[in-house]
Amino acid sequence: MTPVSFHILYEDPEFIAIHKPSGILVHRTRISEDTVFVLQLLRDQVGHHVFPVHRLDRMTSGVLIFGKNKEAAGSLSELFREQKIEKKYLAVVRGHLPVKGIINYDLARSPDHQKQTALTHYCTLDQTEIPHAISRYPTSRYSLMEVMPKTGRFHQIRKHFAHLRHPVIGDRPHGDCKHNKYLREKLGISTMLLHAQSFSFIHPHTQKRVIIESELDNSFLEALKTLNLHFKEVD
Repeated sequence: MTPVSFHILYEDPEFIAIHKPSGILVHRTRISEDTVFVLQLLRDQVGHHVFPVHRLDRMTSGVLIFGKNKEAAGSLSELFREQKIEKKYLAVVRGHLPVKGIINYDLARSPDHQKQTALTHYCTLDQTEIPHAISRYPTSRYSLMEVMPKTGRFHQIRKHFAHLRHPVIGDRPHGDCKHNKYLREKLGISTMLLHAQSFSFIHPHTQKRVIIESELDNSFLEALKTLNLHFKEVD
């Protein structure tokens, strides 16, 4: 197996942030059969242990931050819990949405857990309509969204857009299986189109603002090209 080397987006004495490609788990889970994970690969790459601050789903790409020690990881994790991290994601969803909106819909990790407040802001960057009849309509519509989750619940972005009936493209458990299958088999779009674009926060010790940004994977860029979606400035 070819050694994996992650692109380091930011590093200081306490934290290190990388670009996480789509398709790899952050760490081992009880139900996963994977044998490689970001946590161990990054440890081998930098030569010391790293400690997770937050997580990204297997198929989500983008900014992923670790502490270089437990104390550093704990201090940044606290900022996440206190909603003091400004997060921006990019997502392609089915259908057309308003220019701006807020999704305020409580979520629970499982039916046995009490629901928790979950809040997501979004704005539409671009929209497209392609001449492919995937469901009952003669054409298919998609939107490129900038998404700003204000809370950090499990699968929050994916569940929130599914709640609006505008699921993220490539999302299996919460998405549209007909669209996912067609885009995968006919247009070659096989990845989930969700990307952690930037994280911004006040450094717990230096008190200076840190902005960490990550570029899109080639597979995401190719999907945008195929769907004729482009970035646009939003007022």
